[in-house]
Amino acid sequence: MIRRKKEEGRRKEAAALVARALAACFLLPLFFLLPSSSSFLLAGSAQDRPLPDASVLFNAARENIARAGRVQDQFAYKERRTQVHMNPFGRLGTGGTIVYEITPSQPGPGFTRRLLERDGKPLADGEVEHFGQRRRRDRAQSPSAIQDAAAALDFAMDGRVIVNGRPMILVTFTPRRDARPATREGRLARAFSGKVWVDEAEQEVMRAEATAIDSISYGYGLIARLNEGTVVTLLRERVDDDIWLPTSIRFQGEGRALLLRKLTVDFRIDWFDYRRLPPADQ
Repeated sequence: MIRRKKEEGRRKEAAALVARALAACFLLPLFFLLPSSSSFLLAGSAQDRPLPDASVLFNAARENIARAGRVQDQFAYKERRTQVHMNPFGRLGTGGTIVYEITPSQPGPGFTRRLLERDGKPLADGEVEHFGQRRRRDRAQSPSAIQDAAAALDFAMDGRVIVNGRPMILVTFTPRRDARPATREGRLARAFSGKVWVDEAEQEVMRAEATAIDSISYGYGLIARLNEGTVVTLLRERVDDDIWLPTSIRFQGEGRALLLRKLTVDFRIDWFDYRRLPPADQ
């Protein structure tokens, strides 16, 4: 019994590694809250027209992200996620899907979560849970953690690309060789390189993709280790007249759990059916 409990605890810690790496992708749009135009380099690729002024673009993207953060508790939405577990073969995140309806409390920082579906089957009497804190995905990171993560990376404006008929400014990031991060977020950011797509007209971060260039360990590698090449992708879309919020995050990678077991991760969360709630006084 004791051995089984220890094993279960280790499996939960391995799942926590996924959450830790997912946090890196949530930090990506927040990096635009910190760098000034002097922090960005212009790549040498040819453009049919000049790229926008870096300070103007990123100041606007910064304000748009901050504005979305101020109003996100005004939206209810549905959440579809892969169930995280580890089977005896070490495969994590392949146990079917669940769908929740998330409704923020008004007024107050809490929310209600109602289970709607399991593996595509609607549930008439799904469990309803009440929480007294904001959802983890909505909680703001501390300024020191964001600053530390941003300071661990070099950014470069890499040109203009067309995505679904819309011009995007492509920004690449790589770890700074001389960075000495002091926070967990900073150390995690330094393990990734990647790209961020910014909608040029809307001045919104539309997509962020981070690829691990080093292994990511949990419990000094004794609990779990994810290999180089692990990819985390975040998508944001317009959900209201002028508000963009996250709509999908996906985490894919391989590694080892409990030193010996092969770990294969394909974990995804989708947020959809956003609807703005009426003011609390109505």
